[in-house]
Amino acid sequence: MARPEVLDRIKETEREADEIIAEAEADADERLAEARRRADEIRTEAEREAAEEADERLAAAREEIEDRREEILEAGRADREALESEARNRIDDAVDDAVERFEKAVEAYASGE
Repeated sequence: MARPEVLDRIKETEREADEIIAEAEADADERLAEARRRADEIRTEAEREAAEEADERLAAAREEIEDRREEILEAGRADREALESEARNRIDDAVDDAVERFEKAVEAYASGE
């Protein structure tokens, strides 16, 4: 092979190498862009799922709080009813005691004591 042919062959090989490198760089850029796009999709999906889970947990906590609130209110109503019943019984006893004392006082007054 003659010297000009060798030089032409070297130049052709260098040009082919440059094309291969350019294609590889373009491919790498495309893959990197695709990886970034996919990472953004994954991050967006993860954020959406995290928000949904947070909403679900919040709803469950609110429901639990409401259930507990109802239990406390029911216990308070039961306690109030028991206290009211006890108070009514005490009033009846107090009225009976007052009537009895009054009657004794009237009897004592009537008998001259």
